[in-house]
Amino acid sequence: MNERLESFSSWLQDREIDAAFISSPDNVFYFTKFRCEPHERLLGLVVFQEADPLLICPEMEKDDAQKVGWMYEILGYRDTDDPWDLTEKKIKSRISQIQTWAVEKDHLNIARFEELTTRFPQTSFIRADEKLNELRLIKDPHEIQLIKRACELVDFAVEVGVHELAEGKTELDIIAAIDYEIKKKGAGMSFDPLVLTGPNAASPHGVPGMTQIEQGHFVLMDLGVVYEGYCSDITRTVAFGEISDEQRRMYEIVLEAEQRAVSMIKPGIRARDLDEAARKVITEAGFGDFFTHRLGHGLGISVHEYPSITGTNELTLEPGMIFTVEPGIYVPNTAGIRIEDDVLVTTENVEILTTYPKTLQMIG
Repeated sequence: MNERLESFSSWLQDREIDAAFISSPDNVFYFTKFRCEPHERLLGLVVFQEADPLLICPEMEKDDAQKVGWMYEILGYRDTDDPWDLTEKKIKSRISQIQTWAVEKDHLNIARFEELTTRFPQTSFIRADEKLNELRLIKDPHEIQLIKRACELVDFAVEVGVHELAEGKTELDIIAAIDYEIKKKGAGMSFDPLVLTGPNAASPHGVPGMTQIEQGHFVLMDLGVVYEGYCSDITRTVAFGEISDEQRRMYEIVLEAEQRAVSMIKPGIRARDLDEAARKVITEAGFGDFFTHRLGHGLGISVHEYPSITGTNELTLEPGMIFTVEPGIYVPNTAGIRIEDDVLVTTENVEILTTYPKTLQMIG
């Protein structure tokens, strides 16, 4: 059994939990190296205290699971099968009675919860989410190298986007060019890219469309690349043509907030201290009401994962954590600015993994 599974099985033993049902594709990948997007079909990993784990996936995905090196049993099912009937039989062949399940309460849907309660009655359910977050929080050297490569690629993606900017091109034109160039590199986007210009950028998670690039507007690009299962996430905001003094001032405020937070990162600092430091810069400049989200989020197999870098999170930083730092100012119907980097907590301080320049660029 691999080290990750051994650690999780030991936790089950310590907590006297009979078995765990892991259903999220990201956590299945964490334990198995098998990446699958099952859509409506059942994907699951059952982990026991001592018995070998069981991977459940559609029959058409079974060969892929074997190719990545999964050494334990794979229950493959066809679309005409009831996967829960097959899963129940396999589980009961390993353990006669299950009194306690560990499950991902943040992911397990009601239909699958009802299947477990019907097939394993008089069973209690323990939340596994916190333990899974703990296991994934500190990245090992191999994970760090993969994320660094994803960051190199996302720096390239921003470079492509900036190069493509031209008056009359649309937000979707820029996205299409970025996506094409990243695919040529053998990678993919870790989330739907955002290219937003002018007032559109005032929505932090706006929807790109046919809005054209115009003189005097900011262009915000929020991009992520996934490389061998690990993600990066960057935001850069550039000016197209000449902008006003007030726009320049807003940009410099966001840049100062981002740099202030990044400069504080080292083991022992609390997550909340970073959020508070960046937010203080923006608030004292008069834009506090326009910084409407947390400072950042964890990054790894998922593009958004634990921890959340908020003003209420008392978590202290440790070497091996990777997360984003991304303050912003969003003035409705006017403009939006965000600057985001991916950072690694080292034994002494911080390594910034995304390196595309942050000084204000004037394009066009």
